[in-house]
Amino acid sequence: MSLAAGAKLGPYEILSGIGAGGMGEVYKARDTRLNRTVAIKVLHSPFCDDPEMNARFEREAKTIAGFNHPHICVLHDIGHQDGIAYLVMEYLEGKTLAQRLEKGALPLAEALKIAIEIADALDKAHRQGVVHRDLKPSNVMLTKSGTKLLDFGLAKLRQQTQPLGTLSTLPANEDVTIQGIILGTLQYMSPEQLEGQKADARSDIFAFGAVLYEMLTGRKAFQGRSQSSVIAAIMHTDPPAISALQPMTPAALDWIVKVCLAKDPDQRWQTVHDLALQLTRIGEDRAQAVASVRTRPSRFWSVLTAVFLLTAIALAALLILNYQTPREPQSLRFQIPSPDKTIFGSALAGTGAIISGNAGRISPDGLQIAFTARDEAGKVMLWVRPWDATAARPLPGTEGAGLPFWSPDSRSIGFFTDSKLKTIDVAGRQPLTLCGVANSRGGAWSKDGVIVFANQEATSLLRVPAVGGEPAPVTKEADHRTIPQFPSFLPDGKHFLFLDVSSGGLATYVTYIGSLDSPEQRRLLVADSAAIYAPPGYLLFVRKGTLMAQAFDPKKLELTGNAVPIAEQVASDGPGAGFSVSDSGTLTYRTGLPDPSRYQLVWVDRSGKALGSLGAPALYLGPALSPDGKRIAVHRHDGSGGDIWIIEAAGGKTSRLTFDASQENSQPIWSADGSSIVFGSRRNRKWGIYQKLSNSTGSEKLLFESDSVKMPMSWSAAVNTILFYVNDAKTASDVWALPISGPREAQARQAEAINNAGATARGGQEITGDRIPFPLLQTTFSEQHPQISPNGKWFAYTSNETGRAEIYVQSYPPGRGKWQISTNGGVWARWRPDGKELFYMERGGLGTLMAVTIAAGSTFEFSTPHPLFDSTYLNNAPGHTGNWNTFDVSSDGQRFLLPRPEAADIASALANTPITVVVNWTAALKKK
Repeated sequence: MSLAAGAKLGPYEILSGIGAGGMGEVYKARDTRLNRTVAIKVLHSPFCDDPEMNARFEREAKTIAGFNHPHICVLHDIGHQDGIAYLVMEYLEGKTLAQRLEKGALPLAEALKIAIEIADALDKAHRQGVVHRDLKPSNVMLTKSGTKLLDFGLAKLRQQTQPLGTLSTLPANEDVTIQGIILGTLQYMSPEQLEGQKADARSDIFAFGAVLYEMLTGRKAFQGRSQSSVIAAIMHTDPPAISALQPMTPAALDWIVKVCLAKDPDQRWQTVHDLALQLTRIGEDRAQAVASVRTRPSRFWSVLTAVFLLTAIALAALLILNYQTPREPQSLRFQIPSPDKTIFGSALAGTGAIISGNAGRISPDGLQIAFTARDEAGKVMLWVRPWDATAARPLPGTEGAGLPFWSPDSRSIGFFTDSKLKTIDVAGRQPLTLCGVANSRGGAWSKDGVIVFANQEATSLLRVPAVGGEPAPVTKEADHRTIPQFPSFLPDGKHFLFLDVSSGGLATYVTYIGSLDSPEQRRLLVADSAAIYAPPGYLLFVRKGTLMAQAFDPKKLELTGNAVPIAEQVASDGPGAGFSVSDSGTLTYRTGLPDPSRYQLVWVDRSGKALGSLGAPALYLGPALSPDGKRIAVHRHDGSGGDIWIIEAAGGKTSRLTFDASQENSQPIWSADGSSIVFGSRRNRKWGIYQKLSNSTGSEKLLFESDSVKMPMSWSAAVNTILFYVNDAKTASDVWALPISGPREAQARQAEAINNAGATARGGQEITGDRIPFPLLQTTFSEQHPQISPNGKWFAYTSNETGRAEIYVQSYPPGRGKWQISTNGGVWARWRPDGKELFYMERGGLGTLMAVTIAAGSTFEFSTPHPLFDSTYLNNAPGHTGNWNTFDVSSDGQRFLLPRPEAADIASALANTPITVVVNWTAALKKK
């Protein structure tokens, strides 16, 4: 029954509706006699229809009305009118504890204050023989005057009118989140209540423990997907310790809550008075609570505290004795190592690559840092380290995480994994999937609940609500096929910075300003990394390994003055920001990683032992051995782009094949006779595939070009066809084939045969010259790195169709068989030149090189993959997007050629580089 404004119940005039509860509707009303605002709860049947229930209701109400306690909602009156039973209660302004918990766990001090006030209210009621029976967050109001407990004692009536029944009578598949009287109470019911036994004060203590657990952790003590599973959890399992989810929680609280939640009432606290005394003791002596944290403060923090105290005393003495003015604020620097038996690293969704320059992401409030780390088994997870904790903790459910970013309130983290964008709160709840992302390149979270993120397969940034939904473009589509990446919001929450990774060559990145309100964008600066805003008014970015700061007006959106250096030898996450800064002025970054410009081409054997190196140190990408093994073609980065170079295997003599680095000439592959080389290049805003004689004579020949980003990957002599990948905004990365010779009619027949076998049409690719390219794989998944077998019968490739990158083999042309080769993720397949083995990297950077024996005749047969060695291939080179052939193999399969940092101890250089933390980083600017 709903009452309209103006309706009257006795002397009470209805003003407006407030809401509905398990017992009835609640209204805001005015007491016309005393001219005060009250809350009226109109009760559901059978309260109105059953005389016995009415009598019981009145007896309970009289008892409750006798309460006079600051933390119990006052019951003013009861009444009946026209078949309506109602309660008149104190009108409270505030929000329920349930509404507050939607934001996550409460700070310890706040949780203790609320818990003590609830316990005080329960103690008052229990001493008068009244048991609440339905204590839960929605029955706790948080007001300016303190906590108020609602519906005291009335749950007894509710249970008598709504029997729970036995476990066997409950539907096993009913969703525990649906509305209903029982379901709203179930997760706080004691075992004896579920068994139909009489509830007493100890039942309230059990519910109190469940509520306190939820306040401290942000998650319910007992969870399940159905009524049955929740009941089973309450009856038979204990929730994880609070300190396991919130490491800084006093150990005493672990013990207090554990006793509250004992299955046997005799094993619980026997009175809420004793429980309140324990909580009061913790609340009054916070120092004792800190000392009782399970993990004691490290010696480092003790020493640091002592240093702070001594410094403060010394400064005070100088001021008193010498009447000096206060010193300028100073920066404080310290370092954080990776967790035990891990290294810092971040998985890139879609490629499986590891970003080795992970510098962590400090929370906006500056109180904790999030980072990803890889353990000895290769598992990458998201970790969080609060400054007041002695160790970091992993967040369950974040396996394979990469590119984390914080919510503005510092309570949640966005990240990418399994080709999806997800969020997780730091209290440790299960991650929430927002949408799919084929190939992630960073995200940012606005204060208005909008996430902007980059998908490398798209030519515009995308936006999605922080609660999930369908992504939509937020920047205009680039007209020259650039790839916007690594967004970060400015203070107004509307404008954001992002990076154009294609403008100006492989190593020159252009930062633009975009807006949620308009697809237009404005060029801002050129640097070697993404830029981020740092309060009170700077942009931070990297140039030539140096972290720079330049004054920036966030209202006018303009840079002023000159950039000044902040830190040297700063590692980067490729073009992403390898640093972060909080609103409170704390900066994080990493230094000391191997210089990507000091790579060597190294020969290794099947155990990974280095056999020798080729050429001078440089940034090498995509090495390719000539068929006779005497020469190596490789892309060499020179600071403004890259060219193809030829290196003699004997002696290391080098020569150039291409002569314009700005064209981004890259990914060379050899013809079967070694006379020519095919490579990818970007010219006149189009991406093309070009061919040139390997002796550097003659001109370059354009084989095929279009607007789409593309790169040749392998060349089959058996069918004289090149396989290449194409980036498409709608279908992610696709595998295409390009016949090199033969009559156009024959090419058309081949393309038609492929299409008839299941591939789709050209998809808008522009045809140039006499060659007809056609798609082999064109799906919504990301298919990359195609490698055709030496006999031309099979081709291997990487696909994320299972949610992570794996290696597959299909027949050529497709349609006669498909096999998944890798079992634990895989990228960058390579055939042994005689076709007897297939090699790939099980993971990205520092990935294990795997070998698979191939026995392919009329059918395709292969062995279980087995590891050869850790490649120590570092994927943190500027401009490296993971779309290169990262290694090549000798004709006998006994040696491998791959780029490695010049540093002698690669593992040590990577694993032992800590995160540097600078508190009050702007103090360094005053010294410039």
